[in-house]
Amino acid sequence: MGHSEKMSSGRPGPGATTDARGAPRARPSLPDATGGILLTVMVAAQVVSGLDSRPARLTGLIVLLLTVCALAFAAGTYGPFRASAALCAAAAAGYAAEWVGVRTGLPFGGYAYTDVLWPQPGGVPVIVALAWGGMGLAAHATALAATTVSRGGRVTRIVLGACALTAWDLFLDPQMTRLGLWTWHVPGPYRGVPLSNFAGWLLVSLLVMVLIDGITAAGATTSAGLVGLYTVMALMETVGFAVVFTPPDPLVAVLGGACMGCFAVAAWSGVRRRSRAWQT
Repeated sequence: MGHSEKMSSGRPGPGATTDARGAPRARPSLPDATGGILLTVMVAAQVVSGLDSRPARLTGLIVLLLTVCALAFAAGTYGPFRASAALCAAAAAGYAAEWVGVRTGLPFGGYAYTDVLWPQPGGVPVIVALAWGGMGLAAHATALAATTVSRGGRVTRIVLGACALTAWDLFLDPQMTRLGLWTWHVPGPYRGVPLSNFAGWLLVSLLVMVLIDGITAAGATTSAGLVGLYTVMALMETVGFAVVFTPPDPLVAVLGGACMGCFAVAAWSGVRRRSRAWQT
């Protein structure tokens, strides 16, 4: 049982969440409630995008909603300052990696962005950097919750978080490539995506996790909202590739769904374990 659990002297009410110190709350905070609303709007936007004949038009809005949703949930868990700092650090790391990537081909492989996503300072769409930040927070929280079960330490949490974030790219790259948002100089075996891309994602994701963990460690506690965001992204992408996108892609649906799903299941086990700990 963690330090904050030992400090518990009472039993939270039904549906309780925890604050930035891990103490029980009787009802969701304003940031958590805001995150829930933004998550609902993001899901609606994804549904509309999936049915749109030009789905790329809503990509920027969906990523923006994802990012603000993640920030709201993180603020409810770590406090607004730590949440904002973690998001900015992760987004900056992602932007830097992409800036180097489009110029050198490292660490992802040779690629270039098309002119669909704007603005593009330095040849990298701002929305791409925001995606690194938003999903970085969600993946880190998912790893944090999962290690509640395994009682893993900081290194385990960082590695799991990096793998959870890279698992998302099993969906992201095939989808964005088919939408024409970027192109690969030399197409690879996974729906045109080179395998070097995933090695690069894992490397950058490790850096993102180190930054987020370093900023939020003092306020680290389970965030059901961020785990929920990660889970919703896994479900929406799986359904999209399985039955919504034209043409459907069962391979990506199964592979991406299985990988992200494993992290989501482990995380929810951790959330339930922590909830039971408060009730004892």
